[in-house]
Amino acid sequence: MTGWKPIPRFMFYHRIVRPMLFRMDPEWAHDQAIAWGDHASRVPGLMRLSSRLHRVSDPRLNIEVAGIRFTNPLGLAAGYDKSGRAIRMMASLGFSHVEIGSVSALPSTGNPAPRLWRLPADEAICVHYGLPNDGATEVANHLARQPIKVPLGINLVNTNHGVGAPAASADEILEDYVTSARTLKGHASYFMLNLSCPNTQDGRAFFDQPGHLRELLDRLASIPIDVPCFLKLSPDWDDAAIDRMLETVDPFESVRGFMFNLSPSRRTGLSTPREVWKDWPGAISGPPTVDWMDLRIANLYRRMDRQRYQIIAAGGVRSAEDACRKLRSGASLVQLLTALIYQGPGVVRRINRGLLKMLKRDGISHLQDIVGVDAV
Repeated sequence: MTGWKPIPRFMFYHRIVRPMLFRMDPEWAHDQAIAWGDHASRVPGLMRLSSRLHRVSDPRLNIEVAGIRFTNPLGLAAGYDKSGRAIRMMASLGFSHVEIGSVSALPSTGNPAPRLWRLPADEAICVHYGLPNDGATEVANHLARQPIKVPLGINLVNTNHGVGAPAASADEILEDYVTSARTLKGHASYFMLNLSCPNTQDGRAFFDQPGHLRELLDRLASIPIDVPCFLKLSPDWDDAAIDRMLETVDPFESVRGFMFNLSPSRRTGLSTPREVWKDWPGAISGPPTVDWMDLRIANLYRRMDRQRYQIIAAGGVRSAEDACRKLRSGASLVQLLTALIYQGPGVVRRINRGLLKMLKRDGISHLQDIVGVDAV
C-alpha cells in the first residue's frame, strides 16, 4: 500500500491498546493482563522475542544492591503481579528485577470491589485492593513452575481476613510473616517486609511500635533467612519514627535497606477534580506522589548508614528524568507500576535508554556515581 507507514510501538499502545483497555473496568483489565501474561510466559519463543525487544544491555547501568547484581536500576513494583503468576512475562519487559506480592500466609480476597480507579488527567490510579493474593503455599507453586533469570523480590505482609473479621493478635500477625518467609525463602532473591499497608486495618500502624519490628526480625532470624531483607515503611513517619526504626534494625544484619509505601492520606497536587475522587478509599499512585516521595527518600538517605543500607524507590516514575531524580535523591533501585498502565510495556526500555543518554550528556561513567548526589 503506497504511503503506508507502520505505527511505532509506543504510539500503537497509546492510540489503540490503551483506549481499548480504558473502556473496561480497571480491575477486570488488570486481571486480564495478568492472565495473558501467565499464558504468554509458557511460550519460550515469545519470551525470547519480548526480551530482545525490551532489554537494554549496557554495563553503565549495572548496579549492586545488598550483594545482588542488577543489570539496570528499574524493577516492577509489588502490586502488579500479586501472586507471581506472570513473572516470566514481566521479566521479559526489560526490568532488572521483579517484585511480587504482597503475599500473606493465607489466601485473601482483599477488600470489597470497587477497589481500583483511574485518574487519567493525572496519569494516576487510586488503589484500595487490600492485599488479595493466593497465599504463600500457592504462590510458591506458581514460582516453582516459572523460574526467571532476574532477581525476584517477594513482598510479605500479614493476611487480610476481610471486613468484619476479628482483629488479629500481635502473635498472629508476626507468625503470619514468619510462615510466609519460611514457605517462600527458597524462591526469593530478597524479601520486602511490608510494614505499612495503607489499605488494611491491621497493616497501618502495627509496626509503629518498635517492639513489634524487633520481635519480627528476631523470629525471622530464627528460621533462618539467607537472603537480604528490605523494609517497606510508611511515608508518613516523622523523623523521630525513622530514627527509632534505624536504631531497632541496627543489630539485624539481614536488613539491608528500605522503601517507602504509598500514603493513605496524601492527595495533594491532583488535577482531577475533588468531586471525582472524594469518596474513593485507598492511596494514590503515580505522578502526584513524585515530589513527596523524593523528599522522603533524600531525608532517609541522609539519616541512614549509607555503608550498610540502600534504598529502593517508587512513586510516579514515568521517564528517565523521574528515575534520575530518585537516584540522585538517594535510591539505588527504582520501581514502577502505574507507568505500565499509562505508557505500556515499552516504558522500561525508554527509561533505560534515556538514562544512558543522560549519563553521556553529563559525562558520567556509571549510574552508581549519581546515587545520592542531591541528598548530601
